[in-house]
Amino acid sequence: MDTNPLTISSWPKAILHLDADAFFASCEQAIHPELKGRPVITGKERGIVSAASYEAKAKGVKRGMRLFEVKKACPDAVIIPSDYETYSLFSVRMFEILRRFSPDVEEYSIDEAFVDITGMRRSFHGSYGIIAGKMQEAVEKELGITVSIGVSLTKVLAKIGSKHKKPNGLTLIPGREIHLYLEKLPVEKIWGIGPNTSAFLGKFGIKTALEFARKDERFIQKHLSKPYQEIWHELNGRSICPVISESKSSYQSISKAKTFTPPSKDKAFIFAQLSKNLENACIKARRYKLAAARLIVFLRTQDFRDSGIEIKLSRPTAYPVYLFQPLKEGFNNVYKPDNLYRQTGVVLSGLMPDAEIQRSLFDDNSKIEKMARIYSTIDVLSEKFGKYTVHHAASLATKIQAQHEGERGDIPQRVTGLFKGENKRQRLGFPVLHIKV
Repeated sequence: MDTNPLTISSWPKAILHLDADAFFASCEQAIHPELKGRPVITGKERGIVSAASYEAKAKGVKRGMRLFEVKKACPDAVIIPSDYETYSLFSVRMFEILRRFSPDVEEYSIDEAFVDITGMRRSFHGSYGIIAGKMQEAVEKELGITVSIGVSLTKVLAKIGSKHKKPNGLTLIPGREIHLYLEKLPVEKIWGIGPNTSAFLGKFGIKTALEFARKDERFIQKHLSKPYQEIWHELNGRSICPVISESKSSYQSISKAKTFTPPSKDKAFIFAQLSKNLENACIKARRYKLAAARLIVFLRTQDFRDSGIEIKLSRPTAYPVYLFQPLKEGFNNVYKPDNLYRQTGVVLSGLMPDAEIQRSLFDDNSKIEKMARIYSTIDVLSEKFGKYTVHHAASLATKIQAQHEGERGDIPQRVTGLFKGENKRQRLGFPVLHIKV
């Protein structure tokens, strides 16, 4: 094999990818020191594993595994309900730590970020490796969790680096060493390349990331679309995908789903869960001043079979009151009384700015304006007193049937231990303190 470097430019750019290690489980271990070193699993309320600590992973526990399977594989597992509010708070604080090192931080997901640290060596009087190490130390000291970091010339290479050594790993991939990290990496492990594309590349004898990177550009342009061309350039050390530091403010679609345990065939309960999905999706759409032209309704059975339907709306909207009727029609089309269902979901698609909606001569403008005022007031109340302070009666059954909240109706400890002045959606900004005695 050709061992020549793909590029000899070591650091024309320095892009860092940070990936929190077993994030949800690590947050629980940070809050509850007695759980350190123990196999911790979140997802009790769903009946399946949402996240597993590395101690649990070492015993064969995997994400998505059902809890009865977990108890067989790892009898001493500590299984707790997920506390997404707390995880979100950890996430916010983690990103704020990163912004101390660079203003260019892209919040890629709740537990991942890209950071452009190009040119920051002078400010920190050290190499890019030293800067990354300081980030790791700050996150662990202040939040009590570990992160794995990759640093390279591009986002794709940085993500390869962060997964190279976990947990608490730090991998630098300078330009002249890129080929060393790609030569044994299967092409399907490249960020952005799925099974269909990897199977297609396999027909041309491309099995590794290095074989893909060394292909002639004419071949890439002939056989692959733009996203894969960009990945090819990034593997060759050319930064094509910028770090986007702006907060996401536009969406092509908004989806909300809910998995519940135990599975149910209760029609009223399942529709109530679907109604709650709709309310959640509409809240997010209104936050960004968007309206949906189409509604997708889907259900998932106990044996993971999906069914769904797409409905074109008479006019774009983000007000649930106008969507409950098409929601019910869609639900009646896909619901089968003999099936046990474990998940409901909706997707708002065909999104457009609500200011661009064209009203017809047949629209009741006074009613539309009245609904706008009502939902504006609901959003203000939710912001002040917590989500679902005011909610539609259609979702009421989700509260009545508490057995579907989890295996024992458990709720996260954080919800039961609120400080004065806090509610379920609004928390005081108290730091997490780790004091060694």
